[in-house]
Amino acid sequence: MHTPPSRHEDAPLDVLIVGAGLSGIGAAAMLQERCPGKRYAILEARAAIGGTWDLFRYPGIRSDSDMYTLGYGFRPWRDARAIADGPAIRDYIRETARSQGIEQHIRFRHKVVSAAWSSADALWTVEAQAGETGETRTIRTRFLHMCSGYYDYERAYRPRFEGEEAFRGRIVQPQFWPEDLDYAGKRVVVIGSGATAVTLVPAMAATAAHVTMLQRSPSYVVSRPSEYGFARRLQRRLPPNLAYWATRWRVILESMLLYRIARGKPELAKRKIVQMAQHQLGPGVDIAHFTPDYKPWDQRVCVVPDGDLFKALKHGQAEVVTDHIARFTESGIVLASGRVLDADVVVMATGLSLSVLGGAQVSVDGKPWVPSEAMAYKGMMLSGMPNSVMTFGYTNASWTLKADLTAAWVCRLLTYMDRKSQAIAVVRQQAGVMAEPFLGFSSGYVQRAAALLPKQGSRRPWQVYQNYFQDMFTIRFGRIADGVMRFGPKGRMP
Repeated sequence: MHTPPSRHEDAPLDVLIVGAGLSGIGAAAMLQERCPGKRYAILEARAAIGGTWDLFRYPGIRSDSDMYTLGYGFRPWRDARAIADGPAIRDYIRETARSQGIEQHIRFRHKVVSAAWSSADALWTVEAQAGETGETRTIRTRFLHMCSGYYDYERAYRPRFEGEEAFRGRIVQPQFWPEDLDYAGKRVVVIGSGATAVTLVPAMAATAAHVTMLQRSPSYVVSRPSEYGFARRLQRRLPPNLAYWATRWRVILESMLLYRIARGKPELAKRKIVQMAQHQLGPGVDIAHFTPDYKPWDQRVCVVPDGDLFKALKHGQAEVVTDHIARFTESGIVLASGRVLDADVVVMATGLSLSVLGGAQVSVDGKPWVPSEAMAYKGMMLSGMPNSVMTFGYTNASWTLKADLTAAWVCRLLTYMDRKSQAIAVVRQQAGVMAEPFLGFSSGYVQRAAALLPKQGSRRPWQVYQNYFQDMFTIRFGRIADGVMRFGPKGRMP
């Protein structure tokens, strides 16, 4: 196989950001504001800004976090909708990049395949496949900021079932939604019970003949208003920016309180969530379909705006079936119970595949560096990987809250290193700190990726908090030189 020649760029960057999605654009904006003299670029594997919000095009695609906290702190979300659809979020990210002058720094169709650190030079050498030809481009940078998220954009989790080849209908995956799919007036089966499935079912039910959500086991589903009444009242009484921040902090505090109650009193939380679902569904839907056997937030809680899923079920446009698949037939699916689901279209909303650091191969001073052997420092920096940060948002709150904290901390770190004339910053695992799973979720996509993800530690600063206040004080106000972070000059790894 022929390897395309490498184009090498001589002048090293100060910062290389990987990913032009929500995190990457936010990181660039923060860098421009707080470290205005730094030279930077963004590498984006795809041809557009937006990341997940540009890739996912399935019906009903939307956030399940409110936009007052999923939006950037430096650019208030002005739309009335708290729960926004995918195109609106994509436009928001693009407009942010345009208004901040970030677009000119983005190199599209640059997929990072490797990153090699040299302590002798205090530089990362990053190789990316560029354009349609896959020509290798080499970029050197003093600091690497990974904002590529944790989804594998090229693969989704796709189980195989007996008899699929006999099915005469169409099988599709949400991550790769076909533009030519016409499901109007057709019978649809959506396999799955997570955030994607509960989004697809009411959206497709609007025009499909009938939609069945087929799940192996239930998930927690809660309804939230697509617009917040209290936000509108604040907007009428306060200046726009003050109203935005008042709304943002109310949402943050409420979500933290509800999460704390759910984890501290799981049986109470479970009872309330199930009761709310039953109230919206009415007596015609078996509440067992929405009564999981795990505690709230052992897996992510699904959000449905204005109860759209519950309405579709209540009005008979859709139904939920809890069962296992025995096999496919020419015209549908046979379940373990013996029931047959007729289908023209089957949607495999069966989950995501995860990827660490965008799947790039990393080496440090000529030796392979393995993410799963590393420990996460403050949920951002990985042990043994110098001058680099990985943005990883919250699983129980808006991703951007943690992404904003991470971007600001990178600026603090760079400023400190400049002031102290240090070229290298690295953290190393400490003796006596026990390794624990990076994410405390029992969700299938997390368990499948357990061997890929880095670890967290049993005590600070190695713990990965799912708490904005704790992180705010630890990350925003904690000392950079905390005794764990090591610094050194070019030529020697500290």
